[in-house]
Amino acid sequence: MCFNIFFQCLCFLHSVMENNQTTVTDFILLGFLVSPKMHQILFGLFFLLYIFTLLGNGVILGLICHDSRLHTPMYFFLSQLAIVDISYASNTVPQILTNLLDPAKPISFAGCIMQTYFFLVFAHTECLLLVMMSYDRYVAICHPLRYTVIMNWRVCIALTITSWAFGSLLALVHVLLLIRLPFCGPREINHFFCELLSVLKLACGDIWLNKIVIIIACVLILVGPLCLVLISYTRILGAILTIQSGEGRKKAFSTCSSHLCVVGLFFGSAIITYISPNSRNSGEQQKILFLFYSFFNPTLNPLIYSLRNAEVKGALRRVLRKETLG
Repeated sequence: MCFNIFFQCLCFLHSVMENNQTTVTDFILLGFLVSPKMHQILFGLFFLLYIFTLLGNGVILGLICHDSRLHTPMYFFLSQLAIVDISYASNTVPQILTNLLDPAKPISFAGCIMQTYFFLVFAHTECLLLVMMSYDRYVAICHPLRYTVIMNWRVCIALTITSWAFGSLLALVHVLLLIRLPFCGPREINHFFCELLSVLKLACGDIWLNKIVIIIACVLILVGPLCLVLISYTRILGAILTIQSGEGRKKAFSTCSSHLCVVGLFFGSAIITYISPNSRNSGEQQKILFLFYSFFNPTLNPLIYSLRNAEVKGALRRVLRKETLG
């Protein structure tokens, strides 16, 4: 069924290309403008980081599924974040590695549009999941006696489905507005993957509507969620300071600080990329920023949550101990 949907999307893209007078059938991703020797070094570095991303997020997923003590709303949202991070990296990193080995290898028009779509889906979904995780921590710390009632499994699943659905629909809006534009050359994208703003620069038509939708999306998916996260943690901080037990404060800070690190890395780089004036960031600086929240963040998230979370470390020790005894 998934292959049928994918095939129908490709057919739809092909028909759109014919109707909007698009003459470009593929694109060249310029990637990183460095020497061939540096390409080899970057290939080795990115390949190792990609493997670590898959292993790190895979371990977190495995621990959450395997250990019944982690079957709580907090770790359910964390498992969704791990899925997004794996998908994030798998959507962009293989293309990066391919470009580093063969910089002249083109990517088809349909393939480029599909990569843009999936990147936006995962980016939007991660933004919303981080808000859901902050709300979960707010309820757990500020309303502990009502936590199991407010954050029941029906609510958690509904919030997760909403995040994925809204992220997918918003990404679809961006892509539909993108493919209505004619592309008649040039076909060189100054990026290491088909990023929306970089692809728009190659369009022959007027992109004012696309820019308006991007601004609206930034407010809905970046500024709005970040404000909600900050409000949640302002109240969380106030609640933590009232905790009498030093051990209780330490545990609350431990779980919340991990999430704040992820929020800071993701939202910080995303806001600088999409909201700050373009004149402040050169093309190469933009690529570095995209590396942070599309590549390095998925790599760092497992480290942040495992090193700063006692329950995750405890689950890992129990699994390793069981394997050793077995």
